[in-house]
Amino acid sequence: ALRGGASADGIADACLAAKKASGKSYDEIAAALGYTNCYTCQLLLGQAQLKAAARPKLKAVLPDLDDATLDAMAACPVRGWDPEILKEPNVYRTYEAITHYGIAIKNLVNEKFGDGIMSAIDFYLSVDEATGVKGEKRVVITLNGKFLPFIEQLAAENTAPLATPKKK
Repeated sequence: ALRGGASADGIADACLAAKKASGKSYDEIAAALGYTNCYTCQLLLGQAQLKAAARPKLKAVLPDLDDATLDAMAACPVRGWDPEILKEPNVYRTYEAITHYGIAIKNLVNEKFGDGIMSAIDFYLSVDEATGVKGEKRVVITLNGKFLPFIEQLAAENTAPLATPKKK
């Protein structure tokens, strides 16, 4: 899909080439931008919008990015995913963990917050590392989303015009 005249793949290719040329990690770029490492990665993959205030910071940390790419990054992205990604081992194992623990996660969210869901819009995600008790490297994935309660849909509170039955 086109975004500001460029495809998401074209944006990602340009950003990843600039990242490689800079020698910087996602964590280093994220620190320069004031973003989480995952949001920074999403930005460079064309899955998040570059806001005006972040543009000069991104240009400073990745000087090889050209104005056309930065302009394209400022357009609203077409967010999506390719089902083929589920075949990638890191993604598959994360998906497996979420599905394996899904009912427990749902029950704990409901017990702590009530009937509702975690937003994936008002949401932060970071990937970090820790050392286990046996000295092994461990992956820490933090999902931090706003709680959205389900509402009781009272007709009197519906501000949208209600359809009126057509007279016969």
